Amino acid sequence: MVWVRSEYAGPLAVVLTVLSVLLPWNVTYSASISGGSVLFVRFPFAQIRYAFGVPFAEAVRLFDPMSAIAFQAGSTIQLAYEVWAVGAAVLAVALLVAIAYYFREDAVESGPVDPVRLLGSLLGLAGVVLAVATYLLVTRGFPGVPLPVGVVFLFVFAGLLLTVERT
Repeated sequence: MVWVRSEYAGPLAVVLTVLSVLLPWNVTYSASISGGSVLFVRFPFAQIRYAFGVPFAEAVRLFDPMSAIAFQAGSTIQLAYEVWAVGAAVLAVALLVAIAYYFREDAVESGPVDPVRLLGSLLGLAGVVLAVATYLLVTRGFPGVPLPVGVVFLFVFAGLLLTVERT
């Protein structure tokens, strides 16, 4: 069964890579004992934290992976944030490849590596790394239940790109 025609594989790879960068890889709702609750939405390059019941100006905090690591320094979940940074780096490489592929398709296609398979592999690797980060959040005591929304999409996108029949 062919899911994608060969001539559309390149544009699909670019679109799926851009979508992967825009989707949150993890969403966590955390209710504390004191009655407050916090929503964490983690994108590859940013984390939005929203605290319920607090004035909006104080409720929303934005972190990039590096500042989030610094904020968690010395905590049990620091390693999860460090793994997140590795996943973000893998997706940054994938995005750079996708941009080059979009603007210089002929040059990238003539290279030694099939760019569709390369992007599929990078998305799969990012999925594995961010799945490990989610596992570390769960096992290292982060309150709440992390939902690896984007991780699932990364695996699906990788599977699509790695199984495309190229002619």
